[in-house]
Amino acid sequence: MLSKNKQKHITALGRKKIRDQEKLFVAEGQKLVLDLLQSDLNCQYLIVDEKWISTQSSLNTDVEIIKTSSDSIKKVSGFKSTPSIIGVFEQNSHRLEMNTLKNQLCLFLDDIQDPGNLGTIIRLADWFGIKSVICSKACADVYNPKTIQSTMGAIARIQTHYVETLPFFEEYKSLNCPVYGTFLDGKNLYQEELNNNGLIIMGNEGKGIQDKLEPYVSSRLFIPNYPPEVATSESLNVSVATAIICAEFRRRLG
Repeated sequence: MLSKNKQKHITALGRKKIRDQEKLFVAEGQKLVLDLLQSDLNCQYLIVDEKWISTQSSLNTDVEIIKTSSDSIKKVSGFKSTPSIIGVFEQNSHRLEMNTLKNQLCLFLDDIQDPGNLGTIIRLADWFGIKSVICSKACADVYNPKTIQSTMGAIARIQTHYVETLPFFEEYKSLNCPVYGTFLDGKNLYQEELNNNGLIIMGNEGKGIQDKLEPYVSSRLFIPNYPPEVATSESLNVSVATAIICAEFRRRLG
C-alpha cells in the first residue's frame, strides 16, 4: 500500500526546490512511464493501480513497485483522470561541453515560460534529431510535471542545459557557427541559406528574442504567412514555430 511518507514525497516533488535538491522528477501515465522504463533513466520506484497491474504481463522490472488503490493514486496525481501508474525517476545529468556543439544543430530557448511549450519543443527536438536544447535560466523547469508530460518520453533522449545567457553566447561565438533567430523583420525562411550546424534561438512567448541577443544573430529568419498580402494572426505559438523551422532545416539538409 501507499504509505503516508511516499504520498508526501511525491507531493513534495511537485515543487521545483525539492526536485532540484533530490535530482528526481515524477512521470504519470502508462505510455510515458513505460517508455521511460525502457530508457537509460533510473527509476526509484513505481506506484501502480493494483487492478491494472494484475492485467499486465510485460512489466518486468527490478524497480520497487508499490501496489495501491486507484483512490490512493488519485490523491498524489496531478492528472484530472487518475493514471494507472506513476514513476519517480532520477534526473538526467549532462555536462555542457561547448566543443561538442560545433558540429550540431542545436536549439536555444530564450525565457520560454510555458511548461507545455517547453515539453513540446523537447519532443520536437527528439523528432528532428536535435540532441541539445540550451535553456536560459528564466525558462520553465524541464522537470515540471507538465513539461515531462509534454515531452512524451523525449526527456530521456535529449540533453537539456540551463545557462547564463550572455556568457554562453560569448563562448559559443568562438565556435564560429551560424546563429539563427526568428524576427518579424527577418528574411523568408524558405529562401535563406541554412547550415546543418548552428544554433536556432526561439524567443519568449510574448516578447520574442531579447534585444541583448540580437548582436549574436548571424541570420534573421521570418516564417511567412500565406498569402502575404492578407492579414492573419499576429504570431505563431513558439512550439509551432519551432516545428516549422526545424522541419525546413531537415528538409533542406537531411
